[in-house]
Amino acid sequence: MSEPRSASRAIGPEDPVPQVEHVVLVMSGKGGVGKSTVAANLALALARAGHRVGLLDADMYGPSVPTMLGVTGRPSSDGQSIDPLERFGLKLMSIGFLLEDPRAAIVWRGPMLHGALVQFLKDVRWGELDYLVLDLPPGTGDVALTLAQKVSVSGAVMVTTPQEVALADVFKSVSMCEKVGIRLLGVVENQSWFECEHGTRYPIFGEGGGAKVAEAAGAPLLGQVPIYPAIREWGDAGIPVVQAAPGSPPALAFTAIAEALVARLGGPDAGVEGLTIDRSGGVNRRLPVAR
Repeated sequence: MSEPRSASRAIGPEDPVPQVEHVVLVMSGKGGVGKSTVAANLALALARAGHRVGLLDADMYGPSVPTMLGVTGRPSSDGQSIDPLERFGLKLMSIGFLLEDPRAAIVWRGPMLHGALVQFLKDVRWGELDYLVLDLPPGTGDVALTLAQKVSVSGAVMVTTPQEVALADVFKSVSMCEKVGIRLLGVVENQSWFECEHGTRYPIFGEGGGAKVAEAAGAPLLGQVPIYPAIREWGDAGIPVVQAAPGSPPALAFTAIAEALVARLGGPDAGVEGLTIDRSGGVNRRLPVAR
């Protein structure tokens, strides 16, 4: 069992996950940067370090957790609450576990998506967790706003790739976090380089993107993850690389990122100062933020 740490989120009477010490969002304004890969491997790295961890697939339109964790079962329910599925020591929940046809499109408007997300937080028996990692969809839409409104989160991990075309969208997510009072825990740069069999590194997608985002966000660069064929191979097989090949370069990178995240959450600047957020939604269900 992990040692207790000082909580970095204020757990109010209406918090949907009061037994969870840290709620960590993994997000990016850009699709295709490997956000789900980072979320799954980060959660596993935390679990392998002895922490109690849950992983919630908050990407309602494109759930990836069932494939990446190799889980095809259905969660059970007593009509009041839902039991999460488990694999590799992680508690798991995804809309993908509830679909009759995994290839069918989910055509939902905002209120339906909002309701499902709140139910996955409030009605799932997460139990006592040190970390609940949420894999968010790309962009700055309904899911991120719902979470900012309903949950006091510990902070967000921003995922990017080095190239400029990704940075423009990632900066938008950084801006959104600042506006709604979500603390930036750090930046993960994925697909940083490819290393050949002779040890030469090739920055295929450029260099310095993660550092630029970190500097703009005033947050640390938690780590860089190299391009490594095994990440894709093991992910498609339902065994993330941290579990399948813990001594490999990408697995070691994810482990170092998890260690940096734990240190960051336990640091003296754990709270977000200067922001007052009305989490009730107000009369018009908006998200006013005042300084």
